Amino acid sequence: MIMIENNKLTEGNIFKKLIILALPIMGTSFVQMAYNMIDMIWIGRIGSKAVAAVGTAGFFTWLAMAFILIPKIGAEIFISQSVGKKDIDSAKSYARHAIQLNIFLALVYGILLILFRKQLIGFFNLGNSEVINMAISYLVIVSIGMNFYFINPIFTAIYNGYGNSKTPFMINTVGLVVNMIFDPVLIFGMGPFPALGVKGAAIATVGAQLIVTLIFIVSVKRKMVLFEGFDLFQLPDMKKIKSIMKLGLPVAFNSGLFSIFAMFIARIIAQWGPIPIAVQKVGSQIEAISWMTANGFSTAIGTFVGQNYGAKKWDRIYKGYFISLGIVSVIGIGATALLVFGAKPIFSIFIPEKEAIKYGVVYLRILGLSQLFMCLEITTSGAFNGLGKTIPPSIVSILFTGLRVPAAMILSSSNLLGLEGVWWAISISSIVKGIILVGWFTILMRRMKKSLHLKSY
Repeated sequence: MIMIENNKLTEGNIFKKLIILALPIMGTSFVQMAYNMIDMIWIGRIGSKAVAAVGTAGFFTWLAMAFILIPKIGAEIFISQSVGKKDIDSAKSYARHAIQLNIFLALVYGILLILFRKQLIGFFNLGNSEVINMAISYLVIVSIGMNFYFINPIFTAIYNGYGNSKTPFMINTVGLVVNMIFDPVLIFGMGPFPALGVKGAAIATVGAQLIVTLIFIVSVKRKMVLFEGFDLFQLPDMKKIKSIMKLGLPVAFNSGLFSIFAMFIARIIAQWGPIPIAVQKVGSQIEAISWMTANGFSTAIGTFVGQNYGAKKWDRIYKGYFISLGIVSVIGIGATALLVFGAKPIFSIFIPEKEAIKYGVVYLRILGLSQLFMCLEITTSGAFNGLGKTIPPSIVSILFTGLRVPAAMILSSSNLLGLEGVWWAISISSIVKGIILVGWFTILMRRMKKSLHLKSY
């Protein structure tokens, strides 16, 4: 089996290499986002209570990403750096250890969600028994399929770290198509299938994720060099596990706290009733258009930096980073224009209720102002990760995301901005994070160039 040509990011035109790598990753990110967006579109036809239920339970699938990121980040960084060093045996070892760690974490997390389902949903003080029961049902079903939800991002990360982002994009797209078919059939009932409502949305998602996992398994067995001689039951090397966790934990901790802070924000929002909860859930999905795009470039620049770091091509890292910033800046500005000027028609697609649309337009316009800075922050985090420096972006994110909670409480008080104060707290923190992180990485790279007396390519 031969190396895939696309994985050589240490040579050739930087812009072209980044685009070729980033586009499928962006596509994969959009596919993952589309799962939730499609659910929201169909669930929105049931009503805002159903959206609030799915949105509330969805916080725990969001929180799951914190655990997924532990092996995911380690896999992407170590595999990309190993490929840059042309050490395929090491890349194979890290791929196996990442999967073993991922499966263990998925089992533990899924079991805990099922055991404490009532207490977890009860945290949000929803105050509506119908919404609470729907949320619990949704949570239990997705928890049963948690292993599939966990493993697919790891397969994707292994391919991305190797430099092949096209294959996971194609496989995840199949899952999206399956979900698009399952959703209306199971939510509203078609043919022999009864109308299952919120439960149907959960089953559709789990079913689609299962199919993606099966396709990944077939794919890696047939044509992925990193899985030659793969043995899942081989005893793990704890040094490898610790190395993966050392890189992944800061990012995972950041993601976990991000989710927890968002839960506290949701609890603040809940005092205005189920409609604002639904609006925040749908609005965040719409806003995720730019978030997912930037996340694609974040993964791409992380892989690019990782391979060139392994090959010790420092000037190439510097140039690649600023090329990526230029691209995502255009995307961020475009997202701002879209959310600010197209808020009403965009939000109307998801929830047709007039009151929800009124709240949704305000949300999108306020959050739209921070899109450029959010894109810059996410992309820069990927560049830090590629160097194996996962702590700086985690510090910035944890600090200023955490400040959203007290800021939201203060700004949303009756004497100030009300519900809009919550949206402003989120938007302002994103702007600050983007500015600080770009400045930090720029200073770091200039110091590295100066200390190593680098030559330009």
